Amino acid sequence: MSDIYGIRKWQDPGIWRILDANLDRAREGLRIIEEWCRFGLGSLEMAGECKEMRQELASWHSQEIRAARDTPGDVGTEITHPQEEQRAGIKHVLQANFCRTQEALRVLEEYGKLYNSGMGAAFKQMRYRVYTLESNLLVYERHRLLEKSFLYLVTSSSEQLFITVEAALQGGLTLLQYREKNADDIVKLANAEKIRQICHHYGALFIMNDRVDLALAVDADGVHLGQQDIPIALARKLLGPHRIIGRSTTNPEEMQRAIAEGADYIGVGPVYETPTKAGKAAAGLDYVKYAAKNATIPWFAIGGIDPHNLNDVLDAGAERVAVVRAIIHAEQPTLITQYFLSQLTKEQTLRRLESRISQSHV
Repeated sequence: MSDIYGIRKWQDPGIWRILDANLDRAREGLRIIEEWCRFGLGSLEMAGECKEMRQELASWHSQEIRAARDTPGDVGTEITHPQEEQRAGIKHVLQANFCRTQEALRVLEEYGKLYNSGMGAAFKQMRYRVYTLESNLLVYERHRLLEKSFLYLVTSSSEQLFITVEAALQGGLTLLQYREKNADDIVKLANAEKIRQICHHYGALFIMNDRVDLALAVDADGVHLGQQDIPIALARKLLGPHRIIGRSTTNPEEMQRAIAEGADYIGVGPVYETPTKAGKAAAGLDYVKYAAKNATIPWFAIGGIDPHNLNDVLDAGAERVAVVRAIIHAEQPTLITQYFLSQLTKEQTLRRLESRISQSHV
């Protein structure tokens, strides 16, 4: 039998204990996610979504359910797993708590049907909301890190590739593209997988050059496309809305087209002639100046940039640069990475100061 609210009074108290435990799990998981959205990302919208779901969970946590709690008699309190004792970084913290929340909501959805006629449907919808939140947070995280990345390392063939990549990441690099034109796909796949793991260990974005299929295969954060590669719209369809798509551009027309087609960032160059783009004429500093005035998305000056000409590129208006040989062929890639970052950071500080002074005189 049931009362007017559809609450069945005859079920085993074990059902109540299951509901009690999973209502707590879901709320705890959401709170951990909410704290990062609030303090780590500064996203009022996503933090508010977490809080709203926590409050809805609390509204289902009746005194009747709470009264069934039996912590001393719960055999599961002794069950643990080594992976629960450590977290490799914020990404793993978030993944663990999204999984925890989603699993708890699935339990609530199924067992809730035995308790209240509306409980199953309510938690089914909440589970979909958590899936959406996870996707949105991933997009937000990637784009936030892209915005904060002022140095972009594009790899080339090297016997010390993995060592050099890790050395650059230790120097503070947060954005890397794996580019290898001559290797077989099986080698590219293995290398990309290993470099992606190294990048994510250091909290950096990993971008795959040209190949959407390999980007998907290794779970890259995005793909970088040349002018002769597939259209951005097709890449977006294949990759979904969560990954970053970049496009190389060599002139204002290509830049405007890439922006209109939905690129997340663009390469601007080659600024100087470079063997990486053999036979391609340099776009020069004039194109850098044009991008500085007209680009509406993040852009990276690229092509032959090294410590000797970096200041000329910055003086032309660049805020972000992409480099290949300057780091890949460096004897001390960590130090060179730190040098580039220090110069780029100093430039950012000077420009912010100039902007404040200019605004104060308006």
